[in-house]
Amino acid sequence: MKVGVPKERREGESRVAVSPATIKKLIELGFDVTVETGAGEDASFSDDVFSGAGATIADSAAAAVGDADLVLKVRAPMSAANGADEISQINPKAMVVAHMSALSEPGAIETMAAAGLTGFAMDLMPRITRAQSMDVLSSQSNLAGYKSVLDAAGELGRAFPMMMTAAGTIAPAKVFIMGVGVAGLQAIATAKRLGAVVTATDVRPATKEQVESLGGKFLEVDAEMEKDAQTKGGYAKEMPPEYFEKQKQVVAEHIKKQDVVITTALIPGRPAPVLINDDMVASMPDGAVIVDLATEAGGNCTLSEPGKVVKKSGVTIIGHANMPGRLAEDASSLYAKNLINFLTPLVDAETKQMTIDWEDEIIQGTLVCKDGSVVHPALSKGD
Repeated sequence: MKVGVPKERREGESRVAVSPATIKKLIELGFDVTVETGAGEDASFSDDVFSGAGATIADSAAAAVGDADLVLKVRAPMSAANGADEISQINPKAMVVAHMSALSEPGAIETMAAAGLTGFAMDLMPRITRAQSMDVLSSQSNLAGYKSVLDAAGELGRAFPMMMTAAGTIAPAKVFIMGVGVAGLQAIATAKRLGAVVTATDVRPATKEQVESLGGKFLEVDAEMEKDAQTKGGYAKEMPPEYFEKQKQVVAEHIKKQDVVITTALIPGRPAPVLINDDMVASMPDGAVIVDLATEAGGNCTLSEPGKVVKKSGVTIIGHANMPGRLAEDASSLYAKNLINFLTPLVDAETKQMTIDWEDEIIQGTLVCKDGSVVHPALSKGD
C-alpha cells in the first residue's frame, strides 16, 4: 500500500500532513510513504528529515500521489476552479484523508466524488470517547487559543502581569475570552499563566465550571436561554436574535474596561456570529487589542479583516487566517498524529492491508464521498 503526501498549495497553509514520527508509524503499519519535495519546509521538516524517517521524496505532487492508495493532506485537494488542479493528479482509486471544511465548502466534496475519489473529512469526526485522539478540530484549536494570547501580548503596549517595582506598581492586563471551546479554554489558561485578570463568556452554561477551574471569572448573559445552547456533539447551537441582543448589552458594558478581547465563536458550517460591533470597538481603551479567531468564517468582530492586522478607533484588531499554521511545526505534528490514530484501526496487523468497517460510527461520520457520490447525510442534496 502506498501513501502519498503532497505539498499544501492553498495560500497561507504552512502545515504538512505527516511528521517524521508518523512516517515511521505508517511504515510500521505496512505503507510505503512518498512525500513531495518541500512539503514540510514551512513546518521546519526538511526533505532530509523525512527521508531519514523512511519516506521517499518525489519531485512533484503528481509523482507523490499519482499511484497512491491513500493520500494524506491538511486541506481538501483543490480543483482547477481553485487555481491549482490537485484532484486530477490523484489516483482516482485513492482514498483522501484531510480537513475538508466539508460543511462550508460542499462543492469541493462534489468535485472529489466526480473524480471517483473516496474522501474522509477529519473535521466531521464524531465527538465520541474513542475518537478523541483523532479530533483535529481540538488539536488545532488548542494551538490557536495559545497563539492568540501571544499575538495579543505582542501588540498590547503594556505587560500582562502585575508588576511591583521601585518606580511604582503596574496593574495586570484585563483579558476577555468570548467563546469557551477548546481554543477559548487554552486562551484562558495561557492568559492566566501570563498574569492577566481573565473573564470569559459562552452560550453553554456547562463552560462556567471550566472557566472557573482555570482561574477565570464567567460572565453570564441569560441563564434561562443558555440551558439549551449545546448540541449533543458538544458544539454551541445557533442562538435566537433576542439572545444576541442581550449579549450585546452585557458585553458592551464589560468590554469598555478590557485591554484584550479574544473571540473564538464558531458554528460548523455557518457564518461566525457577530459578537463585537463598531460601537463596542470604539468604546474600548486606546491601545486595546482584539484577536478574532473566526475571520475565515466571516469574523466575530465587524471590523476585523481576514489575514490582516488593522487599527480602528485606536484598537488593534488581529485577524490572522489559519492561526494553527502560525505554529506550523507543532500543528503539523499534532495533526499527523490525529491521522495516525484514525488510520491505525483500519489496518489489519497481520496482513498489513486496510480492512474498513463501513458501518463503524467513525467511518460513517467522516466518509463524505465514495463510488462517485457524495454520501454524507449532512452534505446530501435537500438536507
